[in-house]
Amino acid sequence: MKVLHVLKSEPDEILQKLMEPVSEGNEVQQFELYKGDVDYDKLIELAFGHDKVICWW
Repeated sequence: MKVLHVLKSEPDEILQKLMEPVSEGNEVQQFELYKGDVDYDKLIELAFGHDKVICWW
């Protein structure tokens, strides 16, 4: 399964631990909104290209 993690802020230790079980055994990609200058067209493309999209705040 292809999983996309959309991150609004930089993941801390707790968030990384929460993401591990969801990511395990899957093809995973992250989209980092917190880095600025966001390409929203790319985000839409990625969202439709993955089986599961999880947004982390």
